[in-house]
Amino acid sequence: MAVLGMAGMTLKAAPAAAAVNVPVILYCDLAVRPAQEAEFLTAYHKHFKPVARKHEGYIDLTIARLDKALQGPAPVKSFNYRFQLTWQSEVLRQKWVASQDHVRNWPLLEKTLADKDFTVLLTHTV
Repeated sequence: MAVLGMAGMTLKAAPAAAAVNVPVILYCDLAVRPAQEAEFLTAYHKHFKPVARKHEGYIDLTIARLDKALQGPAPVKSFNYRFQLTWQSEVLRQKWVASQDHVRNWPLLEKTLADKDFTVLLTHTV
């Protein structure tokens, strides 16, 4: 995933979400290097999210900073941000991932990560 970033996820579509035209939600648990948090947030707010908004199927894109686990075990991997992307369908999300806008802007976020082997969960609404 280091070279392709999230573009490498194009082969990991969930069959249920790909088979029907339902909104999908992608979660990524990211370990942003503390010294690069400002760079990460600037890239997200000024580049990645504004460009994503313009693509067909976009519903929402959120970055949330983890404060602490309130119940249950702490996260398996040390991460400090959760990335949540909501798209109208998996087909349209894949179109966004393959776009030049994504290819240009995802590396701005990815280069701030301490671990590029992060957890990615693809879900669909029910």
